[in-house]
Amino acid sequence: MSLRSSLPAALLLAAGIFPAVAMADDAKPKTTPPTAPQIAAATPESKDAFSGKSGGDLMVRLRGIAVIPRDHSDYVDPIGGHVEQTNAYVPEVDLTYFITDNIAIEAIAAITKHDGKAKNTAAGDVDLGSVWVLPPTVTLQYHPFPKERLSPYVGAGVNYTFFFNDDTPDDGPVKSIHYSDSFGWALQAGVDYALTENVYLNIDVKRLFVSTKARINGGDIKSKVDVDPWIVGAGIGYKF
Repeated sequence: MSLRSSLPAALLLAAGIFPAVAMADDAKPKTTPPTAPQIAAATPESKDAFSGKSGGDLMVRLRGIAVIPRDHSDYVDPIGGHVEQTNAYVPEVDLTYFITDNIAIEAIAAITKHDGKAKNTAAGDVDLGSVWVLPPTVTLQYHPFPKERLSPYVGAGVNYTFFFNDDTPDDGPVKSIHYSDSFGWALQAGVDYALTENVYLNIDVKRLFVSTKARINGGDIKSKVDVDPWIVGAGIGYKF
């Protein structure tokens, strides 16, 4: 076939192919670039993402605490004066369970030893020896910002205080002393700061309302003492 005769056929073939190719391109589904929210939604969550406190979490804290009695005596009968007890500094362990993201229940226990003295009595200052105190306390807490790294809380609850191992001095007028156990209320405020997803720094302040009756020398001397201690603590917690 000569060049002159084949040229028209080639033009006709091209005219048929190019429109078909164009129609095929138009038939392909068109895509648009993903938006920023779509990219964020499709991106797996970082392992370092912070989730905060959630319902079902259990937090265990270890604190160092200062127990500071208020020590107000209604009376020391019949010798007058008032009773004072020394401060104590001990470790404390507590467990906090989150019922919901915002509501938690906390159980606290620590054992402290206090020295007592009846001051400004008719017999002068009288050494009362020492006593050990166990005030298990349960509070119901409200955490307003559980998902924040800085997460404060407030709480209120009850305590039952046991007094035991009374130890009177070897010399002096006090030969025996007994303190009655006590039921009372508790108030609490504190703050957690998350160092990691599970590790928290903690500062906590409580006020316990504890009243006890002291019977000295079998009841020859009696006193009602409102101990009402402040408990100030700082420590670290781990969230499970």
